[in-house]
Amino acid sequence: MEQQVWTMKIRPHEKLWHIDFKEIWHYRDLIELFVRRNIVVQYKQTILGPLWYLIQPILTVIMNMVVFGGIAKMSTDGMPQAIFYMAGNICWFYFSDCLNQTSNTFTANQNMFGKVYFPRMVVPIAVVISNLLRFVIQVGLFVALYLYFFMAGAPIAPNWAILLTPLLVMMLAGLGLGFGILISSLTTKYRDFTILFTFVVQLWMYATPIVYPLSMVEEGTLRTLIMANPMTSIIEAFKYATLGQGYFSWFALGYSFLFMSVLLLFSVAIFNKVQRNFMDTV
Repeated sequence: MEQQVWTMKIRPHEKLWHIDFKEIWHYRDLIELFVRRNIVVQYKQTILGPLWYLIQPILTVIMNMVVFGGIAKMSTDGMPQAIFYMAGNICWFYFSDCLNQTSNTFTANQNMFGKVYFPRMVVPIAVVISNLLRFVIQVGLFVALYLYFFMAGAPIAPNWAILLTPLLVMMLAGLGLGFGILISSLTTKYRDFTILFTFVVQLWMYATPIVYPLSMVEEGTLRTLIMANPMTSIIEAFKYATLGQGYFSWFALGYSFLFMSVLLLFSVAIFNKVQRNFMDTV
């Protein structure tokens, strides 16, 4: 009898926090297809298409300038309002987009998950990559605005910390992915988490120094709570690296990196547990 040769072997995960990177790499073509789908579908029936990548931060910055800079008269540490708000917003947009779009991984793809096998982690990874394209485009807008104010003599001073930008982007992606797949796992059983976390993310933005500098917050309980937010040190470090103004601390960045690492391990464990029992819970 001729021995059968299998092209693929599906094995149970040995540990809850196990990620088979070799298998994910094997499905890299599928990741590419999902990335294309995410980009094309989002603006398929729009008139302006990818121009919304630029319109969103521009309109947001204008609104920030009117409300927080004009009416509330909030400080920007001597920086031009437009470039100060843009620096914080593009970081927050990338994080929140990764979080919101990965938070519905199971509910939005339950029909596909029930019909064909592929590593489920492929879907949220594709979301992070597709949003990276959007982030790069918005960074291009930031650079153009940056050069304008630099040539106009604005007191902006990039420094050595700009070399940490890839690390900061990785941490933004890691936090967005971690929180996203955690919420996605929880919403397979409790759909209320979708509504609740949408509200929480909106409030979270104001607990992050995006439209105000951390220097405005006096030492005390409130500052401690804001520093406990893992997004704070990342956005402040980005502002410090590009504008020369902001709070930079290796200890604070180390805390955010450790928070991200623990979050990813925990969320992957929950994600793996849910995907094993997915057909029984949806």
